[in-house]
Amino acid sequence: MRTDRRSFLRGAAALSMPLSMRANQTAANSKPTYGLIASGGRGRYLAKYFNQLGAQCVAVCDVREECITKALEVCPGSRTYYHHEELLAQSGIDFTVCAGPDHWHMAHLVDSLKAGKDVYTEKPLSYSLKQSAQIVEAVKKSGKVVQVGMQRRSAPSLIKAKGLVDSGMLGRITMVKAKWHWNVARPLNNSAFEGKVDWDRFLGPATKRPMEPRRLRAWRLFRDYSGGNMTDQGTHLMDVVQWFTGASGPKSAIAMGYVAKNEGAEHPEVFSATIDHGKFLTTWELNYCNDFEDSWSILFMGDQATMRLDEAGVTIWKEQWKDNRTPTLEEKAPVPIEPHIQNFLDCLKSRQQPNCTVEIAQRAVSGPHLANIALYEGRKAKLAEDLVTVS
Repeated sequence: MRTDRRSFLRGAAALSMPLSMRANQTAANSKPTYGLIASGGRGRYLAKYFNQLGAQCVAVCDVREECITKALEVCPGSRTYYHHEELLAQSGIDFTVCAGPDHWHMAHLVDSLKAGKDVYTEKPLSYSLKQSAQIVEAVKKSGKVVQVGMQRRSAPSLIKAKGLVDSGMLGRITMVKAKWHWNVARPLNNSAFEGKVDWDRFLGPATKRPMEPRRLRAWRLFRDYSGGNMTDQGTHLMDVVQWFTGASGPKSAIAMGYVAKNEGAEHPEVFSATIDHGKFLTTWELNYCNDFEDSWSILFMGDQATMRLDEAGVTIWKEQWKDNRTPTLEEKAPVPIEPHIQNFLDCLKSRQQPNCTVEIAQRAVSGPHLANIALYEGRKAKLAEDLVTVS
């Protein structure tokens, strides 16, 4: 279904353009300008912080009229589009912020590069292992600055914790346990949308099918559009695992899981995966039907000490657990988004590589991609050497 977007866009753009912006384009142009590709909840969240840190949004794109309207509240004065190619044709855009579904990640990123833009792209890097390799090659050829939105890479507290691991205080790490618990699983909402929706554009390269609102509203839970929670949250945590341990990438993975309460979904919201990193094993477990130890945590188990990272902070216990259960270190460890965005904005000026390059993001998502293959094919999945960058 192709929507009549022109009448809507003309009205939205005209009503949202403040007089101050029309009268003083010079002031607006003194800031780095960007186009927001996909203005759902995550896109609007990122735009808020980009604006606070001194960037200027001048264009917004989404397949849902409702999301475009909400984005104009965060980015007043922006021109509006349903198709990202039209946004990229607009003059005066320095970079793009890409926050669409996984199956659009490569097109949004690569098309931005072809248009001469630097890019801040949401994780996971790709929809598949093959796409990861293609994206890395495209970025190399472009010479552009590309930051992937794994903000733990820029969190001062985690950078400090990484130094503690590097000092050798944990000893030999033999196992890492990553988990995420939220009690948020519910039957999927399939009610009609408010406003216009460009359904065909949402589907894009995916299988063509009639309008089914829950597929767009909860795209992360469908295999055509995403790697599910396995890659969505998994890329965050596997990145920290590989960063802290110095692992170059996974070797193989096994996994199992099921849909428990997300009726109508395809990807499971309860699963357990084991990833072989060569010199240690990583378990990756997610349960969106339980709030015990709410949110995420990573447990690094060494033969000299154990480190736990979570929402509360960093905790370290020395070995001899039976005799001494008092932590030897406890520190707060927030993971704000601002340092990661600021790092990208700084790199726009310096032209240096940002904290989370596409090569880093490729390694981070490769384990979860393998785990999904293992889950759906019922076998142990091994990584081919040409599908991950090893450094």
